[in-house]
Formats: sequence, C-alpha cells, structure tokens
Amino acid sequence: MNLTVRLSRNKRPLYLQIKNILKDRILHGVYPIQTNIPSEPQLETEFTVSKITIRNAIKELCQEGYLEKGSGKGTKVIRNTATSKLSTWKRFTELLVEEGHQIQKQLLSIEVISTIEATEPRRLFGEQCIRIERLYELNGLPYIHYTHYLTMRIGDIEQSDLNAQSLYGLLEENDIALEKYRDQFAVAYAPPLIEERLQVKENTPLLKRLRYSYDEVSDVVEYSEGYYNTTMQNYVVNYNV
Repeated sequence: MNLTVRLSRNKRPLYLQIKNILKDRILHGVYPIQTNIPSEPQLETEFTVSKITIRNAIKELCQEGYLEKGSGKGTKVIRNTATSKLSTWKRFTELLVEEGHQIQKQLLSIEVISTIEATEPRRLFGEQCIRIERLYELNGLPYIHYTHYLTMRIGDIEQSDLNAQSLYGLLEENDIALEKYRDQFAVAYAPPLIEERLQVKENTPLLKRLRYSYDEVSDVVEYSEGYYNTTMQNYVVNYNV
C-alpha cells in the first residue's frame, strides 16, 4: 500500500473521497472481511488529513454497513459486497473476493480521443469520447485488461477520481444514472500490447467481454472491451432466483 494517496482538493469533500477509497479496497479484498482496517492514525498519515476527516469517512462506512467500530478493538470489515439498484446479481470481482482472492486495479491511461471511422466508439459517441485503460491483477498477477469508452457528457475525470471509486460509481456521482448493462462474450486474441500487459504468449485465446451501459433513456454512456486470462480464473456469474 502506498504511504500517501493523492486526493482531489477541488471537488468532493475529502472525507467522501476517503470513504470511496476505503470502500473500493473493501470490495476488492484489500481489507478482507472480519479483519480490521488500518488504525485512524495510520489513515491520517496515508491521506495526510485530519483525525475528524478520517472519522467522518469511517462513520459513513459504518452507516452503510461495511464497517463496525469496536471499543478498543479497532474497526472491522463486516460486509464486502456492494449495494446498487442496478445489481440483481453480485459483481464478478465480488465473487472472487468472497472466495478469498485479492483484486488490485491499475489505471494505465485516461484521455480524450478522436474516434476512428467505422469503429464502435465512433458509432456510439461521435467524433470524440473519453478512453480509460485499466489493468486488474488477481492475487498480484495480471488478469483482466479493460478499455472503456465514455460519453463526453461525464466531463473532466481526474486520476484521483478513478483511484477513489469504481467507474460506475463515478458515473452515478456525475448524475448519469445507469439503468441496464448488455454483455457480449467471445473467445478472441488480444492486440499485442494487451497480450504484453497480461503477460500471455502471442495468440493465446482469451475471453473477450464487450459491455454496453445504458442510461435511463436507453442511450449508451459507456462501452468497454475486456480481455480475461481465464486460465487463471474462470468468469463466473451467480444469479438470484
């Protein structure tokens, strides 16, 4: 874990940014369930903020049911799954965390791009969109590479925004309500740069997932291409009946 984390000083209150960072760590198994998160002094040092800022962040997570404060016993993780009106099933990463795995995210790039003619981003978003590249590690090894394309409606995104929370949480925070997803799956070879980042051999068959995320008027606000090295871990979906 880094000793200090950069926060955005011009946007949301600091305690909310810290709350989102801590929640993201809980959801990805950095702080496993039934274990204590770092002490308040440790978090003050990491985020270079005041004691009251840390306490407000922890208070919010306790109210949301993620943490439980014990007198003289530290603050314990009591839930590691998200709640969302969009989810009728658990997210894939949540299932992995429940099984005892740890998921770590690395932001590779974020930029506004000019889309290429006859591509899906051009068809969906026009001549410009936001592109985000991320790498997910499973227990310290490269596992998933995502390329996200987003509508320009979301406005400016800072690196600290994506370090603090999930992409979909960021969309909702920018008043873009997601109503549904549509996923498509195939077996495919990844482009050479993605093969390199996933540390797989050339022409290794990978699971490819295309995702379309729709808002309340059925406009696509996010399109993503994900490559999964399923030799490490199968893709799993659990449905509630």
